[in-house]
Amino acid sequence: MNVVEIHNLAKSYQDVVALRDVSLTVPAGSRFGFLGPNGAGKSTTLRILIGLLRASGGSARVFGLDAWGESTAIRKRLAYLSGDARLYGGMTGHGLLRFVDRARGGGGWAEALRLCERFELAAERKIRSYSKGMRQKLAIIQALMHKPELLILDEPTSGLDPLMQQALYDELRDATAEGRTVLFSSHTLSEVEQLCDQVAIVRSGRIVEAGTTESLRKRALRRVVLKHCNQLPESFSTPEGLTVHGTKNGTVTGTWSGPVDPLIAWLSTLQLDDVSISQPSLEDLFATYYREQGD
Repeated sequence: MNVVEIHNLAKSYQDVVALRDVSLTVPAGSRFGFLGPNGAGKSTTLRILIGLLRASGGSARVFGLDAWGESTAIRKRLAYLSGDARLYGGMTGHGLLRFVDRARGGGGWAEALRLCERFELAAERKIRSYSKGMRQKLAIIQALMHKPELLILDEPTSGLDPLMQQALYDELRDATAEGRTVLFSSHTLSEVEQLCDQVAIVRSGRIVEAGTTESLRKRALRRVVLKHCNQLPESFSTPEGLTVHGTKNGTVTGTWSGPVDPLIAWLSTLQLDDVSISQPSLEDLFATYYREQGD
């Protein structure tokens, strides 16, 4: 079952095209990372999903409901954290959380108190006295406290120190362990790689790749280093899929594209001192797609 389904989504602002034929699905219970640099179209997509923006074309459905026409019903089942959350400075942290709890019909106060302790929030203080990191923690607690079916988080770790980032990751893992779904945007490769089981890479308003984290790694280029006992002959030949970047003192460095089994079969025919095949990171994958799609 998919909680989010987007097909050929487009959004334009007069002469500016923000999204072009975006299609993706977010499975129920997944932690889905929407990865790309600032200005790639991530926030625009998320705002369409919660009904803050109307798409220029295509379709977006959440829980099987139309994101624009049925946004009220959708919002009752999700929580959204904006990338630039605005909080009323005259209230205390506790006061704001009380207000949010009442607005949502109650039931979230005990969880709010637990989260205040978890994120070390000075909730008795006025919000106007908060640092950026404190404001971000309060906004996160506000989103998490009612345990929504779907969490949509736009750059949620902005302003958090590493300890609080890890606390957030743990809370999101717990959410999906309970069967809830997390969709969050990021331009930070390391957090997507650490947290997500599904990822979509967006560039200039287009999805350039999407799938499970592991499947994307398997399709990415692998770094290969071969060390031979003696100088390699000038007629040294390589299989299709292996691009040699250099040979020096009997050592070959290159990259491999595609399933690794054919590479292993070819390597078994050689007499080598040492072989290194590096598993690509999402950062390698990200760089690969951005080079291929470069301006």
